[in-house]
Formats: sequence, C-alpha cells, structure tokens
Amino acid sequence: MDLGVKDRAFMVAAASEGIGYGIAEALARDGARLSIASRSREKIERAATTLRENYGIDCRAYVMDAADAQSIRSWTEATLNDLGEVQGLVVNAGGPPPGNFDAFDDDAWARACELTLMSAVRMVRCILPELRRQQSGAILTVTSSSIKEPIDQLLLSNVFRAGVVALVKSLANELARDGIRVNNLVPGRIDTQRVRSLDTMIAGKKGVALEDEQAEQHAAIPLGRYGTIEDMGAAGAFLLSDAASYITGATLVVDGGKMRSVT
Repeated sequence: MDLGVKDRAFMVAAASEGIGYGIAEALARDGARLSIASRSREKIERAATTLRENYGIDCRAYVMDAADAQSIRSWTEATLNDLGEVQGLVVNAGGPPPGNFDAFDDDAWARACELTLMSAVRMVRCILPELRRQQSGAILTVTSSSIKEPIDQLLLSNVFRAGVVALVKSLANELARDGIRVNNLVPGRIDTQRVRSLDTMIAGKKGVALEDEQAEQHAAIPLGRYGTIEDMGAAGAFLLSDAASYITGATLVVDGGKMRSVT
C-alpha cells in the first residue's frame, strides 16, 4: 500500500531504537522526511545515518529530553528551521521506573508525570501552530496496554499513560475543525529492551529462568509470539498517513490478540 507520505516531514520522539525507531523506519521506507530525537546523541545519530543510508531520505537527528520543556521546544524549532515544515508528530518517551505504590514518593510521581504526561502535552503544544497553519496533519501517541489492563509493577505508567489517552480523545474532538487527526497506538508485548528488562525483573521475583518467564508470556498471546518493532512501525505509519484520513480519536492495539477486553 502506498501510504502517501513520500516527501512529507514527520517528527518522531524516542526514535533511536525500539518502537520509535520502528515507526521512523516504516515512514522512511515510503520516502518520508524525518526529524528523529532521543536523549543520546550517539544513538540518535547512528539511527539517522542508518535510515539515510538504507532508504535515501532526508533524516535529521536531534538530542531531546522528553522530560524537559525547553528541550522539546528546541527540537521543534530546529526541525522547522531545518525541514521547513512538518506534517506529523509521534509522541513517544521512555517509561517511568517500575514498582508498587509504596516504592514512590511525591518526587517520583512528579518526575513520572513530567516524562509521560507532560511530555505529550508539550510536544503537541509545540507543533500545533505549524499544523494549524497547514490546516492538516496527524499526531500519534505511543502508550501501553496498561491503559486497558493495568500491569503489575508498572503503577506510574498505568496512571499517567491513561492520562495521555484521555488527552488524545479530547484533542481529537477539539482539533478536528483544524483538519488535524489525533490517535493513540498501544503496544502489547513487543520485543524491546524495556520489555526484556521487565521480563528479567518478573522472572527474578518469581525465582524462575528468564526463558521460562518468556515462554509463559508467549503462551498467553493468541498469535504465540511477542510483537516486533516492525509490527509497531507499520501500524504507526498507517495512522499517520492519508490511508487513515478518516480515523481520529482512535486507539489501535497491536498485541497479537492478548487483550480480552471488547473495547
């Protein structure tokens, strides 16, 4: 399918690896121009080099800390200066630390809010004037299956990612008049470093081998495997593209059928 993103410019946060990189790569494959960002200069520049060399696109790398308001503003301003315009944004950030309720004081809650919820608010706020100027565009947030089924040991993520989904639904209604679509992408068990770390932690708490914990997780997924960043990338690129021009305010779950909820 031709997604219609060739030569269009997209900003993708937390794109040095994992799901963010998967979405960036899917867009690059169809000829999009990219602004990708992460906290690590070395990692994001390596990712940009790979995308340029593999797909022959214009891909710019920027250092950006999603928990820092000025860093988000600087990324947006630099992107618009370098690429001239932007047609879409992927809101993405690393998750807050795992733990149960008693593990977190007020400062931990505040830091998690800055990283997970306020990063989304700020990224959207920064790009909105550009999208409103064009009277078109797409915003995609990447959250977690915890928005539907809270995950043990991920209390902070459970709480603040649910807030991001509420933001998406509210913005979809508010921004439709400006021709801007806003959607949410929910990964299930995707083979990323964060999931591998979580599996390791759970296996340790259970006192079982990592391979046994992963086998148990695979068995709970109807498709029988973890998802890949390519699976997530294809879904994300679709929601950003004209192929999804009548989809807004939606949450697309990419989980191999694991969730049992009907909504």
